[in-house]
Amino acid sequence: MSFQSYIDNIKAKTGLSPDDFRKRAEDKGFLADGVLKPSTKATMVTDWLKAEYDLGHGHAMAIYATFKGKTS
Repeated sequence: MSFQSYIDNIKAKTGLSPDDFRKRAEDKGFLADGVLKPSTKATMVTDWLKAEYDLGHGHAMAIYATFKGKTS
């Protein structure tokens, strides 16, 4: 599955875009001014996305990758 397919599937399942997740992650304290905090580990983000949005590990990692700057 391509990266864009992961993002499209996440949007279809949750109704949220990567930008929406970025805003929510900032509210959770994982990001500061849109940038991952050095103390934020991938597991922290993926556990949150799995618990609150019922995402699988690969889909949660795709959102985490967008926080790190991946766009395609």
